[in-house]
Amino acid sequence: MSDDAPKPETASATTASAPDAPAPPKVVDELVTTHHTLTTPDGELVYTARAGRVVLWADEVEDGVRKGRLAKAQVGVTSYTLDGADPLTRPVTFAFNGGPGSASVWLHMGVLGPRRVIMGDAGDLHAPPYGIADNPETILAVSDLVLIDPVSTGHSRVVDGQKAKDFHGFTADVESVGEIIRQWVTAEGRWLSPKLLAGESYGTTRASALAEHLQGSGMYLNGLMLISAVLNFGVHDFTPGADAAYPRFLSFYAATAHFHGKHPGRTLQEVVAEAEAYAERDYPYVLARGSRLTAQERAEAVATLARLTGVSEDYVSRADLRLEHWRYFGELRRDEGLTVGRIDSRFTGYAASGLAEHQDADPSIDAILGPYAAAYQHYLRAELGVEDASPFHVFGPGVIQEWSYKEFENASVTVLDRLSRAMRQNPHLKVHVAFGYYDGATPFGCAEDDLAHLQIPEALQANIERRYYEAGHMMYVHEPSRVQQAADLAAFVRSATSR
Repeated sequence: MSDDAPKPETASATTASAPDAPAPPKVVDELVTTHHTLTTPDGELVYTARAGRVVLWADEVEDGVRKGRLAKAQVGVTSYTLDGADPLTRPVTFAFNGGPGSASVWLHMGVLGPRRVIMGDAGDLHAPPYGIADNPETILAVSDLVLIDPVSTGHSRVVDGQKAKDFHGFTADVESVGEIIRQWVTAEGRWLSPKLLAGESYGTTRASALAEHLQGSGMYLNGLMLISAVLNFGVHDFTPGADAAYPRFLSFYAATAHFHGKHPGRTLQEVVAEAEAYAERDYPYVLARGSRLTAQERAEAVATLARLTGVSEDYVSRADLRLEHWRYFGELRRDEGLTVGRIDSRFTGYAASGLAEHQDADPSIDAILGPYAAAYQHYLRAELGVEDASPFHVFGPGVIQEWSYKEFENASVTVLDRLSRAMRQNPHLKVHVAFGYYDGATPFGCAEDDLAHLQIPEALQANIERRYYEAGHMMYVHEPSRVQQAADLAAFVRSATSR
């Protein structure tokens, strides 16, 4: 795939260290091509898959002197292209998950790709070793697809002599993923194809920054698909001394309480609407007043929060009206010895201790990690022909712990300015945002607040579409949501790429 591989004579000039020193191994793309047919309700999709690793090239500059175009890493990429399609009209979607430090296995095998995981759902999980099946709802029906595993995830690795940590940061990540996209588009002759980005979780942070980054270098986009969005960490993080997150999590707590039977006789929409109304006006006022609240005002707030969230008034009072999410997951069903999931609060698991301050592990991650890891690694080897025997990192070891946000020192991590700039720069850029009611990692109340603070004119608000699902962070785990989401994404691609 790489269009920037140095010529042999350049390689020897820049890598040889002594006349009789052995030449280092040449770093090359390692891609396997396979051909497939998928039967869908609308007919057969005949497509080509290319899977493996491609070389990430970068200019090496030392003291202002260019040293050449050198290999920095080998990045896991799987592409699906429809056979016989016109590259001038055929859209292509570049997709990735988040973490930071997660491989793209979730979107790949959950909703976008031509094959998907079979694992059951909350309350009805299958036993190992799980399964894999065709995905007739794949986005491949309307768009070619390129799945990217950032450095240190999946099989992506730095080449010998490079530091993985150099890629573990906000700007380095945007630049490296952006370069992989540029290399693919150039090598495949797709500069005039309609182009979209699809990201999940931190992948939405990445996609928003990438939109500005790519368009700033001349690659304009047609659409962004932001699945479980986090665009401003300042309203997602429970920071001591700051109350911004508490009201924005309230509607998620209320939805979770409803799922677990704490609001009998009421609909999910009724409960969420009440929580949203309280979170927008009364709750911020209550938190801002602090000890200036009268006894009656405090008692009313305690009663309201306890009723909406499904925990006891005593707990709300002891929490000083501030329900932190890790503690909430362990508290909601503590009397049953259960904890609810963060990624998807429909899931429950056994608590390690009835006295623990908060959950010891996320039962929703426990439920989905095994099925996705097993299915993808089987699929990669048995069906896509990739024989890489190195460990496949669903989550890159230590990546999230050492991730650098140095660009935001003493400030909240936010890409609202970057997404706003990308939309103002390119008024044709459409944005699809998918929310899960039971997503405790990137709650819909936080994401809606993010969108409300984009710096775009009223005319561009119509470029944003919203879709809600009665599921969690990875809404495609819930089968009705998966089918609906696949249809929604396909419709968005058609709308965003129509000419």
